[in-house]
Amino acid sequence: MTAEDRPDSPPLTERQEARRRRILHASAQLAGRGGFEAVQMREVAEAAGVALGTLYRYFPSKIHLLVATMQDQLQHMHTTLRKRPPAGATAAERVAETLMRAFRALQREPQLADAMVRALTFADRSVSPEVDTVSRVTTAIILDSMGLEQPTPQQLSAVRVIEHTWHSALITWLSGRASIAQVKIDIETVCRLIDLTAPAEPATPPEGRGRLTASH
Repeated sequence: MTAEDRPDSPPLTERQEARRRRILHASAQLAGRGGFEAVQMREVAEAAGVALGTLYRYFPSKIHLLVATMQDQLQHMHTTLRKRPPAGATAAERVAETLMRAFRALQREPQLADAMVRALTFADRSVSPEVDTVSRVTTAIILDSMGLEQPTPQQLSAVRVIEHTWHSALITWLSGRASIAQVKIDIETVCRLIDLTAPAEPATPPEGRGRLTASH
Protein backbone atom coordinates (compact mmCIF):
# COMPACT_ATOMS: atom_id res chain seq x y z
CA MET A 1 0.00 0.00 0.00
CA THR A 2 1.35 3.41 -0.89
CA ALA A 3 1.68 6.14 1.71
CA GLU A 4 -1.17 8.02 0.07
CA ASP A 5 -3.48 4.98 0.29
CA ARG A 6 -3.08 4.20 4.00
CA PRO A 7 -6.32 4.71 5.95
CA ASP A 8 -4.62 6.96 8.51
CA SER A 9 -2.92 9.17 5.95
CA PRO A 10 -4.35 12.64 5.22
CA PRO A 11 -6.10 13.21 1.89
CA LEU A 12 -3.94 14.25 -1.01
CA THR A 13 -3.63 17.95 -1.58
CA GLU A 14 -4.68 19.35 -4.94
CA ARG A 15 -1.04 19.50 -6.00
CA GLN A 16 -0.36 15.93 -4.88
CA GLU A 17 -3.45 14.67 -6.65
CA ALA A 18 -2.37 16.43 -9.86
CA ARG A 19 1.07 14.81 -9.53
CA ARG A 20 -0.51 11.39 -9.03
CA ARG A 21 -2.71 11.91 -12.10
CA ARG A 22 0.37 12.76 -14.19
CA ILE A 23 2.09 9.61 -13.01
CA LEU A 24 -0.90 7.40 -13.87
CA HIS A 25 -1.25 9.10 -17.25
CA ALA A 26 2.43 8.52 -18.01
CA SER A 27 2.12 4.88 -16.96
CA ALA A 28 -0.87 4.35 -19.25
CA GLN A 29 0.84 6.09 -22.16
CA LEU A 30 4.02 4.03 -21.87
CA ALA A 31 2.09 0.78 -21.43
CA GLY A 32 -0.15 1.63 -24.38
CA ARG A 33 2.88 2.04 -26.63
CA GLY A 34 5.03 -0.84 -25.47
CA GLY A 35 3.19 -3.03 -23.01
CA PHE A 36 4.44 -4.27 -19.65
CA GLU A 37 8.15 -4.08 -20.46
CA ALA A 38 7.88 -0.45 -21.59
CA VAL A 39 6.79 0.71 -18.14
CA GLN A 40 10.10 1.48 -16.41
CA MET A 41 10.00 3.58 -13.28
CA ARG A 42 12.67 6.02 -14.44
CA GLU A 43 10.88 6.60 -17.76
CA VAL A 44 7.56 7.06 -15.95
CA ALA A 45 9.13 9.64 -13.62
CA GLU A 46 10.61 11.54 -16.56
CA ALA A 47 7.36 11.48 -18.52
CA ALA A 48 5.38 12.64 -15.48
CA GLY A 49 7.87 15.35 -14.59
CA VAL A 50 8.58 14.06 -11.08
CA ALA A 51 11.70 12.90 -9.30
CA LEU A 52 12.28 9.14 -9.20
CA GLY A 53 12.20 9.19 -5.40
CA THR A 54 8.84 10.98 -5.51
CA LEU A 55 7.44 8.33 -7.84
CA TYR A 56 8.49 5.58 -5.41
CA ARG A 57 6.75 7.39 -2.56
CA TYR A 58 3.51 7.18 -4.50
CA PHE A 59 4.06 3.70 -5.94
CA PRO A 60 6.67 1.39 -4.36
CA SER A 61 7.01 -0.77 -7.47
CA LYS A 62 6.05 -1.12 -11.10
CA ILE A 63 3.39 -3.67 -10.11
CA HIS A 64 1.82 -1.21 -7.64
CA LEU A 65 1.83 1.42 -10.37
CA LEU A 66 0.22 -0.73 -13.06
CA VAL A 67 -2.45 -2.10 -10.71
CA ALA A 68 -3.25 1.50 -9.75
CA THR A 69 -3.38 2.31 -13.46
CA MET A 70 -5.98 -0.43 -13.95
CA GLN A 71 -8.00 0.94 -11.04
CA ASP A 72 -7.88 4.37 -12.69
CA GLN A 73 -8.97 2.97 -16.07
CA LEU A 74 -11.86 1.10 -14.49
CA GLN A 75 -13.00 4.22 -12.64
CA HIS A 76 -13.06 6.10 -15.93
CA MET A 77 -15.16 3.29 -17.43
CA HIS A 78 -17.48 3.41 -14.43
CA THR A 79 -18.06 7.13 -14.92
CA THR A 80 -18.78 6.61 -18.61
CA LEU A 81 -21.19 3.75 -17.92
CA ARG A 82 -23.11 5.85 -15.41
CA LYS A 83 -23.59 8.52 -18.05
CA ARG A 84 -24.72 5.92 -20.59
CA PRO A 85 -26.14 2.95 -18.65
CA PRO A 86 -26.86 -0.40 -20.35
CA ALA A 87 -30.33 -0.96 -21.75
CA GLY A 88 -30.86 -4.71 -21.29
CA ALA A 89 -34.24 -5.96 -20.10
CA THR A 90 -32.80 -8.14 -17.35
CA ALA A 91 -30.01 -7.66 -14.82
CA ALA A 92 -28.02 -10.42 -16.56
CA GLU A 93 -28.31 -8.70 -19.94
CA ARG A 94 -27.29 -5.34 -18.50
CA VAL A 95 -24.21 -6.75 -16.78
CA ALA A 96 -23.16 -8.67 -19.89
CA GLU A 97 -23.53 -5.52 -22.00
CA THR A 98 -21.54 -3.48 -19.48
CA LEU A 99 -18.67 -5.96 -19.24
CA MET A 100 -18.44 -6.30 -23.01
CA ARG A 101 -18.31 -2.51 -23.34
CA ALA A 102 -15.49 -2.46 -20.80
CA PHE A 103 -13.80 -5.31 -22.64
CA ARG A 104 -13.99 -3.46 -25.95
CA ALA A 105 -12.48 -0.38 -24.33
CA LEU A 106 -9.52 -2.51 -23.27
CA GLN A 107 -9.47 -4.13 -26.71
CA ARG A 108 -8.78 -0.73 -28.26
CA GLU A 109 -5.50 -0.61 -26.31
CA PRO A 110 -4.29 -4.21 -26.12
CA GLN A 111 -0.77 -3.34 -24.97
CA LEU A 112 -2.13 -1.37 -22.03
CA ALA A 113 -4.63 -4.12 -21.21
CA ASP A 114 -1.86 -6.72 -21.30
CA ALA A 115 0.38 -4.67 -18.99
CA MET A 116 -2.38 -4.13 -16.43
CA VAL A 117 -3.56 -7.74 -16.43
CA ARG A 118 0.01 -9.02 -16.13
CA ALA A 119 0.53 -6.74 -13.14
CA LEU A 120 -2.58 -8.16 -11.49
CA THR A 121 -1.31 -11.67 -12.16
CA PHE A 122 2.15 -10.94 -10.75
CA ALA A 123 0.89 -9.03 -7.70
CA ASP A 124 1.97 -10.47 -4.35
CA ARG A 125 0.63 -9.77 -0.87
CA SER A 126 2.27 -6.35 -0.74
CA VAL A 127 -0.08 -5.24 -3.51
CA SER A 128 -3.21 -6.74 -1.92
CA PRO A 129 -4.78 -3.35 -1.01
CA GLU A 130 -4.47 -2.13 -4.61
CA VAL A 131 -5.80 -5.44 -6.00
CA ASP A 132 -8.71 -5.28 -3.55
CA THR A 133 -9.51 -1.77 -4.78
CA VAL A 134 -9.60 -3.00 -8.39
CA SER A 135 -12.00 -5.72 -7.29
CA ARG A 136 -14.22 -3.22 -5.44
CA VAL A 137 -14.43 -0.96 -8.50
CA THR A 138 -15.29 -3.94 -10.71
CA THR A 139 -17.97 -5.01 -8.22
CA ALA A 140 -19.41 -1.48 -8.19
CA ILE A 141 -19.59 -1.48 -12.00
CA ILE A 142 -21.47 -4.79 -11.99
CA LEU A 143 -23.86 -3.78 -9.20
CA ASP A 144 -24.67 -0.48 -10.93
CA SER A 145 -25.43 -2.40 -14.12
CA MET A 146 -27.70 -4.79 -12.25
CA GLY A 147 -29.78 -1.85 -11.06
CA LEU A 148 -30.70 -3.67 -7.86
CA GLU A 149 -30.70 -1.75 -4.62
CA GLN A 150 -30.44 -4.81 -2.40
CA PRO A 151 -28.80 -7.78 -4.13
CA THR A 152 -29.15 -11.06 -2.26
CA PRO A 153 -26.12 -12.89 -0.82
CA GLN A 154 -26.54 -15.41 -3.62
CA GLN A 155 -26.44 -12.63 -6.22
CA LEU A 156 -23.32 -11.16 -4.60
CA SER A 157 -21.73 -14.58 -4.85
CA ALA A 158 -22.70 -14.63 -8.52
CA VAL A 159 -21.02 -11.23 -8.94
CA ARG A 160 -17.76 -12.65 -7.58
CA VAL A 161 -17.93 -15.56 -10.02
CA ILE A 162 -18.61 -13.09 -12.85
CA GLU A 163 -15.54 -11.05 -11.84
CA HIS A 164 -13.36 -14.17 -11.87
CA THR A 165 -14.70 -15.15 -15.29
CA TRP A 166 -14.16 -11.68 -16.73
CA HIS A 167 -10.58 -11.61 -15.49
CA SER A 168 -9.95 -15.09 -16.87
CA ALA A 169 -11.51 -14.08 -20.19
CA LEU A 170 -9.13 -11.12 -20.42
CA ILE A 171 -6.15 -13.40 -19.84
CA THR A 172 -7.22 -16.00 -22.41
CA TRP A 173 -7.97 -13.30 -25.00
CA LEU A 174 -4.68 -11.49 -24.42
CA SER A 175 -2.78 -14.75 -24.76
CA GLY A 176 -4.51 -15.48 -28.06
CA ARG A 177 -6.37 -18.51 -26.71
CA ALA A 178 -9.87 -17.03 -27.05
CA SER A 179 -11.61 -14.92 -29.66
CA ILE A 180 -13.83 -11.94 -28.95
CA ALA A 181 -16.82 -14.09 -29.90
CA GLN A 182 -15.82 -16.73 -27.35
CA VAL A 183 -15.34 -14.10 -24.67
CA LYS A 184 -18.81 -12.71 -25.38
CA ILE A 185 -20.40 -16.15 -25.06
CA ASP A 186 -18.59 -16.85 -21.79
CA ILE A 187 -19.56 -13.48 -20.32
CA GLU A 188 -23.21 -13.83 -21.35
CA THR A 189 -23.32 -17.36 -19.95
CA VAL A 190 -21.88 -16.52 -16.55
CA CYS A 191 -24.07 -13.42 -16.23
CA ARG A 192 -27.13 -15.65 -16.25
CA LEU A 193 -26.18 -16.55 -12.69
CA ILE A 194 -27.56 -13.18 -11.64
CA ASP A 195 -31.08 -14.02 -12.77
CA LEU A 196 -30.80 -17.63 -11.59
CA THR A 197 -29.92 -16.42 -8.07
CA ALA A 198 -32.63 -13.76 -7.92
CA PRO A 199 -35.16 -14.25 -5.13
CA ALA A 200 -38.27 -16.07 -6.27
CA GLU A 201 -41.43 -14.03 -6.60
CA PRO A 202 -44.07 -15.07 -4.07
CA ALA A 203 -46.65 -17.28 -5.67
CA THR A 204 -50.05 -15.67 -6.21
CA PRO A 205 -52.79 -17.96 -4.91
CA PRO A 206 -55.46 -18.89 -7.45
CA GLU A 207 -58.61 -16.85 -7.23
CA GLY A 208 -60.94 -18.24 -4.63
CA ARG A 209 -58.26 -20.31 -2.82
CA GLY A 210 -58.87 -20.24 0.91
CA ARG A 211 -62.53 -19.33 0.63
CA LEU A 212 -65.18 -21.54 2.12
CA THR A 213 -67.12 -23.45 -0.48
CA ALA A 214 -70.80 -23.88 -0.28
CA SER A 215 -71.87 -27.02 1.54
CA HIS A 216 -73.79 -29.65 -0.31
